[in-house]
Amino acid sequence: MPPCDFTPERYQSLAYSRVLEVHKQHLSPMHTAYFPEPLLLHQGHMEWLFDHEGNRYLDFFSGIVTVSVGHCHPKVNAAAQRQLGLLWHTSSVFFHPLIHEYAEKLSALLPEPLKVVFLVNSGSEANDLAMLMARAHSDSTDIISFRGAYHGCSPYTLGLTNVGIYKMDLPHGMGCQPTMCPDIFRGPWGGSHCRDSPVQTIRKCSCAPDCCQAKDQYIEQFKDTLSTSVAKSIAGFFAEPIQGVNGVVQYPKGFLKEAFELVRERGGVCIADEVQTGFGRLGSHFWGFQTHDVLPDIVTMAKGIGNGFPMAAVVTTPEIAKSLTKHLLHFNTFGGNPMACAIGSAVLEVIKEENLQENSQEVGTYMLLKLAKLRDEFEIVGDVRGKGLMIGIEMVKDKESRQPLPREEVNQIHHDCKCMGLLIGRGGLFSQTFRIAPSMCITKPEADFAVEVFRSALIQHMERRAKLKF
Repeated sequence: MPPCDFTPERYQSLAYSRVLEVHKQHLSPMHTAYFPEPLLLHQGHMEWLFDHEGNRYLDFFSGIVTVSVGHCHPKVNAAAQRQLGLLWHTSSVFFHPLIHEYAEKLSALLPEPLKVVFLVNSGSEANDLAMLMARAHSDSTDIISFRGAYHGCSPYTLGLTNVGIYKMDLPHGMGCQPTMCPDIFRGPWGGSHCRDSPVQTIRKCSCAPDCCQAKDQYIEQFKDTLSTSVAKSIAGFFAEPIQGVNGVVQYPKGFLKEAFELVRERGGVCIADEVQTGFGRLGSHFWGFQTHDVLPDIVTMAKGIGNGFPMAAVVTTPEIAKSLTKHLLHFNTFGGNPMACAIGSAVLEVIKEENLQENSQEVGTYMLLKLAKLRDEFEIVGDVRGKGLMIGIEMVKDKESRQPLPREEVNQIHHDCKCMGLLIGRGGLFSQTFRIAPSMCITKPEADFAVEVFRSALIQHMERRAKLKF
């Protein structure tokens, strides 16, 4: 394990057994924690986490793609501590300078005419508001989103989210229509030249350099949705530049550009959900939508915006903002509070000063290429994909069938990585994809360690498999 020049404080809180007891009695019964014995985390420092026993872990999931610049980054900590001694909360009925300073900094990072900022508290809340904006501006109801999309778990955004475990028997999210996800690896079309990534799928591809046949096929499916499943006039279309919860799924190059044009022909607005892809994580660009050469009408963002502090934003055009005010007196008690704005400003400064977008590009590409070698080495590694520091490793029974590796086998590999000091995430409709999205401050030696741990876990798994056959 690479060295770390930080010593955590000694854990002095509840015993692990008591934590389990309290959790069972007083917290949600929904099972979300990783591992049979969930980690009890105590302290964090940059890319490192420490549990209650003092064990150190390299955090390559960053609190579900949230800790953008590192746990307890000194500059972000200092900004938070200073603001704690000045002013915590005002609400929007009074002004404070930090919200104006932050809105100016954030809007400067987006192209014209995306210059009006609404500050809220979470990604679900941001997408809720974006849905309202789209409907208010278009005077229409229907909103389209991809199968496999995750746009939140509020009653409203559940309509946009198309991952089975988040669907309910009760009415929710009316007026939302799913469309086929243009998944190059698991979908019916796609091949070795289709996606914007240093690593391509191993599926055969007959596309020419300037003509992606998979893109054209998926666009026909999108047109079919427009023709059969929505009204003649629609409110909008939501898309993650890269799907996160669905396992870092990338679309064919040029797909979003053409889809945006089709949506606008129907009177709809185009919304880019940058909750996981924004703030330089993809390396080549600051925003994920820029990698598709598109200009959205609305951009939503959260997670990395506050490095773990509850904070989110919706940025749109003056025209769409005015349409909302005609229908609704929008008010948010905590959105844009002084603490959030101080922290958000510090995060933007750190990304710029420490060249974290450039680091995402360099270290992310380096790691992607190393992980691609594991796909060549192991039959159960079906696909390696992503951009910058947003990476997916899809596990399969075999490369020919592309059937998902059984969950219990993926669980064991996941657990083995944890036991060797590496924390990674999960995604995909069958939880078959490992998600790698560390803080953007990681180094190449840490990437080397992560790849070697993952390779060791795969070797252990193949050895277990071989023993079971005899």
